[in-house]
Formats: sequence, C-alpha cells, structure tokens
Amino acid sequence: MFEEFNVNNLEKMKELLEIKLKESKEQIEKLLDLENKTYDNFVKPYQEIGEYINEFLTPMFHIDSVKNTEITTKVHEECLPLISNYSTELSQNVNIYRALKDIQDNGNTSLNNIQKKVLENEIRDFELSGCHLNNNLKNRLKEINLRQSELSHKFSQNLLNATNSYEMIIEDYEDVKEIPESDLELAKFEEDDKIKYKFTLQMPSYVAYITYGTNRGKREEIYKAYCTRAPENGKIIEEILALKDEKSKILGFDSYAQYSLSTKMAKTEDEVIDFLYELAKKGKVGGKNEVEEIKEFAKKDGIEELKSFDLSYYSEKLKKEKYDFDEELYRPYFEKESVLKGFFEFLNSIFDIEFKVSNTPTWDEKATAYDIFENGKLSSKIYIDLESRKDKRGGAWMNNWHSYYVDKHNNTHLPTAYIVCNFPQSTKDTKSLLRHSDVVTLFHEMGHALHHLLSKVPEPFVSGISGVAWDTVEFPSQFLEYFSYDKTVLKQFAKHYKTGEILSDEAIDKIIKARNFQSSLNMIRQVEFALFDFKLHQKLYKNEEDVQKLLNEIRDEISIIKPPIYNKFQNGFSHIFGGGYAAGYYSYKWAEVLSADAYYMFIESENTFNKELALKYKKAILEKGGSSDMNELFFEFAQREPSVDSLLKIDGIIS
Repeated sequence: MFEEFNVNNLEKMKELLEIKLKESKEQIEKLLDLENKTYDNFVKPYQEIGEYINEFLTPMFHIDSVKNTEITTKVHEECLPLISNYSTELSQNVNIYRALKDIQDNGNTSLNNIQKKVLENEIRDFELSGCHLNNNLKNRLKEINLRQSELSHKFSQNLLNATNSYEMIIEDYEDVKEIPESDLELAKFEEDDKIKYKFTLQMPSYVAYITYGTNRGKREEIYKAYCTRAPENGKIIEEILALKDEKSKILGFDSYAQYSLSTKMAKTEDEVIDFLYELAKKGKVGGKNEVEEIKEFAKKDGIEELKSFDLSYYSEKLKKEKYDFDEELYRPYFEKESVLKGFFEFLNSIFDIEFKVSNTPTWDEKATAYDIFENGKLSSKIYIDLESRKDKRGGAWMNNWHSYYVDKHNNTHLPTAYIVCNFPQSTKDTKSLLRHSDVVTLFHEMGHALHHLLSKVPEPFVSGISGVAWDTVEFPSQFLEYFSYDKTVLKQFAKHYKTGEILSDEAIDKIIKARNFQSSLNMIRQVEFALFDFKLHQKLYKNEEDVQKLLNEIRDEISIIKPPIYNKFQNGFSHIFGGGYAAGYYSYKWAEVLSADAYYMFIESENTFNKELALKYKKAILEKGGSSDMNELFFEFAQREPSVDSLLKIDGIIS
C-alpha cells in the first residue's frame, strides 16, 4: 500500500534520477502528441508524472537534512542541476502551457471547481516561469533558477557546518550550577580525570546555556558565536538578492516582493506593510513595559545595562518569580513517548483518527513510522523523528512525501509525510524530556502534517498542502498549537515519567498564565523579522553593508531592545535564504489571524473537545487542501471574515 523509505542506492541516485527524468520527458511528449487533449487524458496524467518525480526525489532531500554526511551533500549537489534544469524546462514549455490554456478555454462548462483550480494555478505558474518569453530570456531564467538552488543549499550547509564546529567547554561548576539536571547530564564529560561541560550551537544545548547559564561572560560568548555563524553567507545573500531581483524584472515585476505576492492571499505590498505596522503599533507599548520589567529585575543582580545575551536568562528568572513557573520543572511530565501517546489520543478524540506504529524501515533508530486510520480504515502514514543529532539540520519542520489523489485508473493513492524536530536526546539511561515549548512545536508541525495527510482532494496538484497560498499555509499548524495550552488536553499526556503522577491543575494554570509572558515583545520580534524580509525584497540591496543598514533601520524603528552591532542575524535567516519564505515571512502573522480566530470559536463554545466544531474544521479546512482559496474555506468554516482582534485577545495584548 505504501512505498517504503529507502535510500540504499544513494551513490547511484544521479544515474537513477537521469533515467526517471528521461522517462518523464518521454511521457510528457506522448501527452503533447495527443490530438484531442482533455482534462482526463492530458491534465490528469500530467499531474501524475509530477507526483512520480516528487515521490522519487523527496527521500533524497530528506536524508540530506536528517542524516547529513559528505555523501548526502555530494549526491544533493550532483542532483540539484538535473532537477533545476528539468523543472525550468518543464515550466517554460510553451506547448504544455498552450494545451492547458486550450483545456481551460474549452472546458469551462464540463470541469468541476477543483479541476478549474488546478488549471488556474498551473497556467499562472507557467506564466510566472516565463514560458511566454524568448529563448534567450528563458535560458537566463534557467541559469538563475539553478544558481538560486545551489546558493540556498550552500547557505544551509554553511549554517549547519558552523553550528557543528563550535564548542564551549566549561570546567567550573559555578558557571553551570543553574542549568537543569537533564541538560547538564547531556553536557557533562570527563577529561584528564576532571568533570567538564560542553555546550554547542545545537538548539537544545544553546538554549540551555543562554537561558540558565550563570556566567554572564559565557552567555555572551555562546550568544556571539550563535549570531555570528557563517559570515560567508553574507556574500551568498548578495548573490541571492541580485538573482531574485533579476528574475522578477525578467518576468515583468518591479520587485521580488511584488512577484512573491502574485501567488499569495495578500494582494498588495502596502497591504502587507500596513498589516505589520498595525501589529507593531498595537504591541509597542506592551513591549516597552515588558522590557522595563526585565531591566528592573536584572538590576537586582547589579546589571545596569541589559544586553541581548541577558534577555533569555533574566526573562526566565522573572517568569519563574512572577508566575512561579520554571519550564524545567515540567520536563519530567513531558516525556517524549508519553506526550506522543496522549497527543495521538487527543487527535483521535476530536478528528476520529487513530495512530498505530508501523513496522516499516526508517532512517534512524529514533525515528518511528505510524499508520493513520480514519474510522477504522487506513488513510495515511507519518514518519516522526523528534530528537536532535549532530548530523541533523537544526529547527523543526514537516515535509510531504506522497499526496492523496485518485489516478487516471480510478485508484486512490494515500498520503505520507515526515515530522522532524530537535528535542533533547535520549540515551540508554536518560529519557527525552521535553519542555512545554517543545510540546508546542510538536503540535505546530502536526498541524502541518494533518493538513496534508487528511486531504480528500482527488487532484494531486491541489491536494494537501499543494496549491495552498504561502501566506495561509501556517494556519492549520498555528491553530493546533493553541490546544497545547489547554488544561484538558495537557492532562491527556502530562504525566511524570517515573511516578505516573498527572500534572496538577495549579501547575497547568501556571503554563497557561505564562503563555502570554512577553507576548508583545515576541510579536514585535516577529514583526521585525517580517519587515526586514519584505522590505529587503522591495528593491535591490546590492551588498552586505546595505543589507545590514536596512536591518539596523528596522531595528531602530521597531526593536525595543537592540542587539549588539556584531549580531549578523541575516546570515542565519534560513527561512528566507535557505527555505521558501523570501518576501513571505509575514505569513506567520498573517496566517495566525486565521488560526486564532478559528480557535476562538472553540473558546466561545466553552469546550476544547467540541467534536462537532472540530469535524467541521476537518471537513472545511483540512480535507480541502489547496482546492479553494483559504479565505473561501475559512468563510465556509466560520461563516464570517477573520478578525485580527481574536489574535490580540488570545495573546493578551488587548482585552
């Protein structure tokens, strides 16, 4: 039923890929030779060819992220030009474009809305790929696309290498005395008959020291190492920006930001900028008050000038004092396996989906596959890999592998996806104990996964997350996040891993109250990143100095606590330079308006386990994938337009 994960032929991947791409081109040529092209005999098989290539490629890209080696990097770099050339040639094939246009023009009465959406998206994307241009410009776009792919991968690889190359060794216990026992155990090692502690830029290790490290000098040392990683990425950014600007101009857009919005829910640059400034304005007063509170608190330690590397440390202390909330004390209640089990039970209770461990190969002993059943029927598969490793790219993400669709022979294909995180490691003696913030991350990524896995759209190009506008793709992930703060939900899995004791109501209340701790400051930080990203792509910034100047200007205007001059945040901004968020980072907040408003309906119903409402959401949003614009699907679910006030209320920014 499901294809098994297998990269045993990694060394032969280039050769195998060349064969697959050649076969695909031949199949497309046969489709183009058809005299009377219809949706069923042309568009349907054309989509299946695309799925076939994606299904073959995904494990290769995936293994490079989760088990990175010199071989995976080499294979990735070998295959990238083949994929880029193939994709560009395909997207610029004027014969496919004309065929799709003809089918669209001739099929208006016979096509259903989902089929019309497929054609609408594909025709738009062909036009955005320059299929209407002369051969010289087409060739230049081909070169640009290939170079962009190479640079994005290089950006991410530089960041991974820099992250892995740094170690901070501490010998004095006084410098680590506040660090939680589980983190300290992972950091501890013995050398020359002496106990020492090693901290790295891997996220769990970095967070442990920047949040709990007693020695201020050491906090600055690791902070500086983190925010000055991969300085060589500065030159890569210059070239990426120049290529994106050139591509946009070739395609008839004034800027990359304008080009980016052509596929998004937001329609104008002013709409995005105004939205971000509205959030900044509403969060500024609260953010200033929050920073003043930290500054006053830090003065008790004799800190007269609060620095960026002090922020996490004193914020955590203040939160502990203010709410009697110490995230570390909760970790024994969030053991990884217990969390997963309870989380699955919760999802079953609201969405009627059941997770069962699948006896199928994975890429690491810590990764597990699960079959998902709906109403007793197998419907999808998910691979979950939660613990950090040195050979794994940092961060957390969901990646789709197979899509749900019905093929030309009326066979139903079932979807698969991966969830990857970087939670604390387990050993034979130590369980993986999560922070509540890790639990929130898990809910977030599962929201993405369910959006893909629960799709019931028969056309692969708009099934699951395919075809979903980029600035609304975060809606289902952020929506599910909200449930990770609900008392009834937490009681499903917040159990002490040794005693089985359920986390008390009082303890959970502290998590809920602490949720909005520094919510204005956090919002301002996200707005700062989003404005930097969007403005960076509104015109061409030609060199590192200009990029830094823009970031400084935005910090002067937006930031409440300014980072030090050496902070080169941009060199690690992988969302926009190593991922797909360029001129789209604003989408996190844009989609959050939808997610908060959807969750507010559960609040108003006074029942988190409101199954009727959850199934309505599942049917209107999750099952529909990209088959309609998200604003239409949201209206179908909520029967009204979304309101920004729900977000600000939930975050405690307005009452």
